[in-house]
Amino acid sequence: MADKPIRVLIAKPGLDGHDRGAKVVALALRDAGFEVIYSGLHQTVEQIVSIALQEDVHAIGLSVLSGAHVPISQNLMAQLAANELTPLVIVGGNIPARDREALLELGVAAVFPTGSAFGDIADFIRYNARLEEH
Repeated sequence: MADKPIRVLIAKPGLDGHDRGAKVVALALRDAGFEVIYSGLHQTVEQIVSIALQEDVHAIGLSVLSGAHVPISQNLMAQLAANELTPLVIVGGNIPARDREALLELGVAAVFPTGSAFGDIADFIRYNARLEEH
């Protein structure tokens, strides 16, 4: 199992049209040794779950700048559970500190607001992704 790369889906849900940060994180994770799948812009939660299932990902990173991070995360966590998928879910972007606890209560593993260090994101995924289930 140790030789199997950690597969991470970087997803841009909703109508947010800004993906520079998501692309930079995707490249940083790739450079850190992860296998990265980038969803592209304007993905629905259903599309994200479908990609996660098809690509057998260990982690999903949502990049949200629109302010809809709580309802999107709530919908994502419900749909992952309905499909019996248990990837590590992290949320990044313009996430106010006041919303961090609500996201964690939904089952999001971590929140990395804009400006987070790439090494911190990579380390968190590396140490928390469940490889044994894939």
